[in-house]
This record gives sequence, C-alpha cells and structure tokens, in this order.
Amino acid sequence: MGRHNQKTDSHIRRNSVIALTGLIPIGLVTAANSAGAASEIPFFNTSAAQSADAAALATQEPQAQILPIADLAETPVAAPEPAPLAPVQETPPLPASMAEGALGIPSVSVAAYQNAERILAVENPTCNMQWTLMAGIGRVESGHAHDGKDADANGNLFDPVIGLPLNGSLPGQAVIMDTDGGALDGDSVYDRAVGPMQFIPSTWTQYAGDGNGDGISDPQNLFDSALTTGKYLCDGGLNMQDITQAAKAIHRYNNSAAYVANVLAWTAGYSTGIVPAASDLPRIH
Repeated sequence: MGRHNQKTDSHIRRNSVIALTGLIPIGLVTAANSAGAASEIPFFNTSAAQSADAAALATQEPQAQILPIADLAETPVAAPEPAPLAPVQETPPLPASMAEGALGIPSVSVAAYQNAERILAVENPTCNMQWTLMAGIGRVESGHAHDGKDADANGNLFDPVIGLPLNGSLPGQAVIMDTDGGALDGDSVYDRAVGPMQFIPSTWTQYAGDGNGDGISDPQNLFDSALTTGKYLCDGGLNMQDITQAAKAIHRYNNSAAYVANVLAWTAGYSTGIVPAASDLPRIH
C-alpha cells in the first residue's frame, strides 16, 4: 500500500501494487561509455641497467677501488606522470528561464532540491541522490508547489498544502486513520497527505529532515520537504544511480507503475533538458 497521496486538487487515484517490469520509459535507457586503455609510457628499467653494469665491470681489470653501482648511475629517470582523470560529467543546463517552458522549475524549488542533494551526499553518500530525481517527485506531486506561486523565497508555503482525507471514499484509496492527532494535517479522524511532496503524517514523522537548518522540520517548507523526500527514497540502502533501485524507491513512494514512469520521465527531462514524450507519461489512475 502506497504511503503518499496526490495533491489536493487532483482527481488521480492510486492503484494497488503493480509490477515494475517494463515501466521505465525508453528514453531513460542509456548505454554505458567504455573507457579506453591508457597508453603505456616507456621508462628506464633500473634493475636491468644495474645487471648490465655489473656484468661489464666483471670483465674489466681489477681496479684499486670499484665504486658501488648506485654511485655510477646517471641522473634517475623521472617517474611517468599519471594519466589525466576523466572530466566530471555535468548536468546539461535547464532552459534559460527555469520558471518558464515545459521543464520550468521555480528557482526556489531548484535551490531546495539541490540543497537536499548536497546534504545527502554527506549523510548518505552511497545513495548517490540526484536533485533531478527529487524534482521529478515534486513535479508529479504538486507541480513544484504550483510553479512556485505558493512559496516565498525561503521555501515557506503561503498556504498549507493538505490532501483529501484518506477515508477510502475514492476508488483505490486506502483508509488510513489519524496518526498525529491532527497536528500536521488538521484532521483527528483520518490522515491526509501534507506539503508539496505529499507526505502522510506518520511517514513524515519517521523521516523528517531540516533542510534549511532552522531547527524545525516543516512539511510545508520546500527545503525540509525536499530533504525528507531524499531520505525516504534512500532508505534501505538503495542506490539512485541504479535505475532498478531508483524505480523501487519511487514505487514505494507511490504504489503505481504509471506514477513511477512519470517521475522517471521528468527526472530524465531535468537531467537532459529534453521534454518527456507523451508516451513516457502514462495517465496515473
């Protein structure tokens, strides 16, 4: 059973568990680059040269004093320089204005996602979290807090984003009774998904992160919710550089193969600057 809900004004419902086989968009499959072998650099073999010198000295007439071979050696040959490292692959730039176009992301949302990536790189480096994956989640869940219109420059939402009560009234909707006494969602009967990344209160409490360092973990703050999303996706030792493990983490976020396909498609779009094709964005039922 998925632990997240779509944004308040959405009519999308969640499916039960769907097999992940075949859900990854074709545009996400890329071949690994093969590295060429570095050229060998000739160097002076010191041991061989010493053997040759010793043999030559043995055939000569004895001298009053024979200097050690090491003293007869010429200036040592410098060690070969190491091959240069491969250049770091940078994420292709987004459109000139990140607030416009099909791939548009408000600058405050980009800052929140990238901030979460930096924190997780220190706290959980083996997860290899990329900000574009969190952006894919944010796009599908709330349209980046409705294209940033709902948040100030510090990432605080002007009005709380709270989902519908999880009372089973919608097709395929799970029934989740209140877990927080209404502290986060204002509902003391049923749970509701909260914030731009749509966390159920119990899940938020377990993974809550303080992305902006103000000492408070607020699901209605973009920086806090982005970091919490990353922590949740990384849970269980998953590696986001492995597409299969990334898909598993997204599926755990929402129990729908179509949801996973949409998130991965937008993630690829933000990574490449290429708008996802309609075929990569199946309808989430």
